[in-house]
Amino acid sequence: MRTLRDLFAVRTRELPSPVAPGSPAVEAAGISVRLGQRQVLDSVDLTAHAGEVVALVGPNGAGKSTLLAALAADLAPASGEVRFDGRPSAAWSAPELALRRSVLPQAAVLSFPFPVEDVVRMGRAPWVGTEREGEDDAAVAAAMAATEVTRFAARPFSALSGGEKARVALARVLAQRAPLMLLDEPTAALDLRHQELVLRICRERAAAGDAVVVVLHDLGLAAAYADRVAVLHDGRIAELGPPEAVFSGELLGEVYRQPVEVFPHPRTGTPLIVPVRQN
Repeated sequence: MRTLRDLFAVRTRELPSPVAPGSPAVEAAGISVRLGQRQVLDSVDLTAHAGEVVALVGPNGAGKSTLLAALAADLAPASGEVRFDGRPSAAWSAPELALRRSVLPQAAVLSFPFPVEDVVRMGRAPWVGTEREGEDDAAVAAAMAATEVTRFAARPFSALSGGEKARVALARVLAQRAPLMLLDEPTAALDLRHQELVLRICRERAAAGDAVVVVLHDLGLAAAYADRVAVLHDGRIAELGPPEAVFSGELLGEVYRQPVEVFPHPRTGTPLIVPVRQN
């Protein structure tokens, strides 16, 4: 039986080149996806650039997770194309894709009680047999420290709380050190402190030159931390741009079918989104 190490120990794979700030890390052109009889995405265009955080927001069923899966090349679109380094995703092998993008799914599930440190170390598998394999220990330690999971490194993953599992899963993604991070609702199981921690990590990775695409339900977090937000509605991008330009009561009220008020934070000017409630 082939091991995970065997899968990635292909010495002929092409390593990623440094991505210049502002250059496309991933490009989706005309992406359409059907699941069963439902058109989930309809001719969606989106580019994430090195050095930015792009938040995907929108109501349940709008197509956020599907778009993220398509950007990861984990879901083949019915039409359209996803490109990494200017080449179609199909032109890259699975190990080569793993060097270029890391993916955090909504649910972190493992069937065996691996210690936390081993789970994080799984993120280093794509680098086996490369010149950067020697970075493994430092990458794992840095990722665990950033996500505040070092103190339970030896505990079984299965013994952790939901929020702890979510942070370990993020640490695995960070340890992978791919220039593009794709995160699906990374704050869903987290308390207030760790929600802020995760988005600060996203900003730090962007400042270091990575591209980050993150699915968020919390519009306040998207407004505070994203460089651009894509508001999805019925399988299309209804609006794309900086949060202060995109988030309006009219647009969000229509997309979410819930009246909202949008006003600037008195100190930072960041948009604050508050549902209109009946007294």
